[in-house]
Amino acid sequence: MKNNHTLIIGGGIVGASLALKLAQAKRRVTLIDARPKRNDADWQEKLSHRDARVYALSLASIELLKDIGTWQKIATSGRKADYSQMQVWQLNGIGELKFGDEDSCDKKNSAPKLLGSMVEPTVVEYALWQRLQEDDVKDYLTVIAGQKVIQMDWRGAQQGYRVTLDDGTAIDAGLLIGSDGRGSFVRRQAGIELDTLDYNQTAICCAIQTAKPHQATARQAMLPTGTLALLPLADITAEDKANPQHWQSVVWTLPRNQALELETQEPRVIADKLAAASTYELGAISQIESIASFPLTAQQARSYVADNLVLIGDAAHGVHPLAGQGLNLGMLDVQALSHQLEHDFARSGGTLWGATQTLRTYERLRRPHNSLMMHSFSALNWLFAGEFAQLRPIQQLRNEGMSRVSKIKPLMRLFAKQASGV
Repeated sequence: MKNNHTLIIGGGIVGASLALKLAQAKRRVTLIDARPKRNDADWQEKLSHRDARVYALSLASIELLKDIGTWQKIATSGRKADYSQMQVWQLNGIGELKFGDEDSCDKKNSAPKLLGSMVEPTVVEYALWQRLQEDDVKDYLTVIAGQKVIQMDWRGAQQGYRVTLDDGTAIDAGLLIGSDGRGSFVRRQAGIELDTLDYNQTAICCAIQTAKPHQATARQAMLPTGTLALLPLADITAEDKANPQHWQSVVWTLPRNQALELETQEPRVIADKLAAASTYELGAISQIESIASFPLTAQQARSYVADNLVLIGDAAHGVHPLAGQGLNLGMLDVQALSHQLEHDFARSGGTLWGATQTLRTYERLRRPHNSLMMHSFSALNWLFAGEFAQLRPIQQLRNEGMSRVSKIKPLMRLFAKQASGV
């Protein structure tokens, strides 16, 4: 008899979301999270600090989080910053793109439509951690934290995998799901090769307090050195709430050598250079916190599936942060895979769970879309950043393109819809 137990390796947002989705459908699932086990006090300590990083959650991702009973916890926490506009402009060029402006208002009450919400990673992870422990999913869901998978053995199509943890525990699963990030152990053990692209860029990430409020607008400047994103952050202190909408999350893309040099500067110097790079779009920067950096690469697994095994999220694909869509693509993976698993299980009369044809259908649905997004972001980065992008014919092409696109309202609405993921 086929083993219908599902094992998800990787307890981040994508893996935990899929575990909840399956448990709510009354499918037996085990979630392995290599990170240390945390209690509520540990979470509260982490939440007491503002995180410079933020996820730009699309409407599709928010709907998934609502469906699994997690968004409600995020909303009541007050640690989210909704945005109703996106603004994209280029330095020393003409044409500005604005999504979600007055044309996207709700006709009934003239209120701007929500485009998405900026939420710190810890806030999402804490809400998922709370939800994973609730009674309605406990009968179907087992969570193992603080343990790493050290061995994966395939035992045939009927039995699937036997996975061994570092404490010696062995777990059998008919379906193994790799959600363990860009360096995926699951992907490597399955012998799935990876296509990679190194942008030779580094992103500087930080949180800043600006003189002007963000006005629920996500901003992105296309600079010759790379993109500069200014994303709304939630107001978390009493002082913040008395003077709201002045904190932003920054992702500043620079050539690697420039980023390394900048990181050696004092925080005040970095803040002043950042304000100047944004052409003081939100005025001077009064505070800067949590300065960090990470190299920028894109990658795509050459296959998302193998016998009894499937990859989701960053284990399958990773994109340039230019449009903030990395996590959203992973959440779309969750929706597509969970739907296909349930659809084929019902169609087979409850006999096929995680069959190869099911996994291949998921791959056909998601891999081309993810590839398109990855290459589109790479093309945009190439079009705006680097020496070639500064050639006058390319500048003229960009100027004309942005100017024309900004005037075509149906196209702008289509772009906004694509960004929302719905």
